[in-house]
Amino acid sequence: MTHRRVVIAPDSFKGTATAADVAVAIAEGWVRSAPADHLDLRPMADGGEGTLDAFEKAVPGATRVAVRVTGPTGFPVDASWLRLPATDELPGGTGVVELASTCGIELLGEERCPWDAATLGFGQAIVAALDAGISRLILGIGSSASTDGGAGLLTALGARFLGNFGASITSGARGLTDLARVDVTGLRALPAGGVLVLSDVTNPLTGPRGAAAVFGPQKGLTAPDDIARVDDALARLAGLVGRADLAGAPGAGAAGGTGFALLVWGAQLTAGAEEISHLTDLADAIGSADVVVTGEGKFDGQSAAGKVPSHVAGLAGAARIPVALVAGQIDGDTTAFRAAASLTDIAGSSDAAMADTLRWLRDAGEQLAAEL
Repeated sequence: MTHRRVVIAPDSFKGTATAADVAVAIAEGWVRSAPADHLDLRPMADGGEGTLDAFEKAVPGATRVAVRVTGPTGFPVDASWLRLPATDELPGGTGVVELASTCGIELLGEERCPWDAATLGFGQAIVAALDAGISRLILGIGSSASTDGGAGLLTALGARFLGNFGASITSGARGLTDLARVDVTGLRALPAGGVLVLSDVTNPLTGPRGAAAVFGPQKGLTAPDDIARVDDALARLAGLVGRADLAGAPGAGAAGGTGFALLVWGAQLTAGAEEISHLTDLADAIGSADVVVTGEGKFDGQSAAGKVPSHVAGLAGAARIPVALVAGQIDGDTTAFRAAASLTDIAGSSDAAMADTLRWLRDAGEQLAAEL
C-alpha cells in the first residue's frame, strides 16, 4: 500500500472553528479513508482570525500577554498580544497584534454596527505592546467590524480627529462624516524595527473597489446612499491627513481603511498568507508532499486576492502537487483545485454546516481522501 504525505493547511472557518481545529477535523476524516497516509498539519492565517495562533505555533518561545481593550462598539474585551523572543537585531523582541481578537467582527456575533464600530481597541493593544518595549510590530488586520478609516487606531496612537467646533468626533464611520480637522503631530513613533502589516486584500481606500463599496455590505452598510456617504468621508479623511496619495495604495482599503491609517503611520503592508507561510516553511512542506488540502469558511470571488486557499494553491501549483479545497460554502471558481468539498452541500444546508462544523469537516476529509 502506498503511503501518501498529505499537508493540511487551512485557514480558520470564521465564527465556527479555528484553523488548528479545522486541520485536526479534516485529518480525522482523512484517516477514515486512508489510515496509512502521513498527515502534516499546518494551520494557516492571512492576517485575520487565527494570526496569533499561527505565530504561536510556529515560533518557539512565543508568549501571550493579556490586555483589556475597548471592543468594536465600546464594550470591554479581554484579548492578548504575542511577544516573540528577542534577537540581536531586535533586542526587545517582536510584538504580534491581531485586529480580529481586539475589535473584530466576530466579537459582535450576529450584530452589525456599520456606523459605530471602530478600531480603538486594536490601537490600544498596539500601545500596550509598544509600552512593553518591543522592537518590532507585526499586525494582522483581517476580520474587521468597522469602516472608520483606522481613525480609532490612530486615536489610540495619539492622533486627534476633530469636528467643526474643535471637539473630538464620535467613533466609527458616523464620526468620519463630521470630520473637519486631523492632527497627527502627537502620533507615537514606530518601533526601531518597523511595523509589518499582514493583510488579505489589495483594495484601495476609496472608489468602486474601496473599503466602503466592497467590504461595507459585509459589515451592515448596504444602502447605496450610505456606501457613497462613507466613501466620501474616507476620501475627506485622506485629504485632511494630507496623504491623499496613499488612498490608492494596494491594501489601503483593508479592514475598513485601517490599512490606510497604518500606511500614514509609516508601516509596511504585505500579503498575510505569504508572510505566515514563509514563517512556517510551508513551501518546503508542500514540495515534499503528495497531496495538499486547504480551506476557509467561505470561498468566493475575494478568495483569489491574497487569502489562504489561493496562496496555498499557488504554492502547490508551483510544486506540481495536487491540491484540494474544503470550504463551508463555495461560490467561486475552483479550477485551481483537483477536488473541492462544500460543507453546505455535505450537510444539506449552510445552517446545518455551521451548527456542527467539525463533524462535516471530518466527512469532507474522508470524502477527499477517497476521491484523490
